Amino acid sequence: MTVQNVATAPQAGVPKTSVWRRIWQQDGPGYLFLLPWFIGFFGLTLGPMISSLYLSFTHFDLLTAPRWAGVDNYVRMFTNDPKFAASMRVTMFFVIFSVPLKLAFALGVAMLLNRGMKGLPLYRALFYLPSLLGASVAIAILWRQIFAGDGLVNKFLSIFGIVGPSWISNPNYSLWTLIVLAIWQFGSPMIIFLAGLRQIPQDMYEAASLDGASKWRQFWKITLPLLTPVVFFNAIIQTIEAFKSFTPAFIISGGTGNPINSTLFYTLYLYQEAFGFFRMGYASALAWVLLALVAVFTAFSFLTSKYWVHYDD
Repeated sequence: MTVQNVATAPQAGVPKTSVWRRIWQQDGPGYLFLLPWFIGFFGLTLGPMISSLYLSFTHFDLLTAPRWAGVDNYVRMFTNDPKFAASMRVTMFFVIFSVPLKLAFALGVAMLLNRGMKGLPLYRALFYLPSLLGASVAIAILWRQIFAGDGLVNKFLSIFGIVGPSWISNPNYSLWTLIVLAIWQFGSPMIIFLAGLRQIPQDMYEAASLDGASKWRQFWKITLPLLTPVVFFNAIIQTIEAFKSFTPAFIISGGTGNPINSTLFYTLYLYQEAFGFFRMGYASALAWVLLALVAVFTAFSFLTSKYWVHYDD
């Protein structure tokens, strides 16, 4: 009999209760510590997701029992719902313009702070403060007051004899006020960019300067390529946040998405269907389409990242 057989032979006759007792003694405390997370995950995340998926195939108004409808909600969404198309256009416009502008602004500020200026912790805290406040109701109300017809922006323009429009009630400008608000909350990606810039070796810039490379060329040939993993991370996170944006549009438009649906974000339309018209089944279908859209974007980003994201070996 080999050493291995000798070691395992006694275990063959061990009662199952003893085996489970030994497993519990070894791993039980860990599972007990994980129990709150398991309860939260299954009770507050996975469970509601499964329920929402089921409800997306039903007609449900919160007052009567769900009635099975098959794919009717999805068919209606893509063939007979002009507000769905309008909300998708508004959301895509917001994502396409707000995310790149926000990242570009955040990177520019991070590069300024990376110069080793005095009072860096203070500037870093001040620039991060808007992101810390988040898209709160108070910030949205403040933004509405700033861009109102008699708001601070128009009062400032009046100093130069310019009569500004009512930015939030004009469909040509209302969505841009929300884009400016998103750009203003650049603190979170800025901090991440600053951390990435600190990891780039300074001797690379010194060698490039000795070779006569300009600052602009150093940015394109050194800074940006070495920063692509950070750009990739920020782009993913900020794009998902842009798709989920809700509070600014809800507050500034009064929950309607007006003027003429120019601020009707997808999440705002979902909210209207769920809690305005109590079409919870249709709202669930809208939520799953949004989830699929974000998943497709994320998967596409990861698949294409190998062509432009450069990691140090």
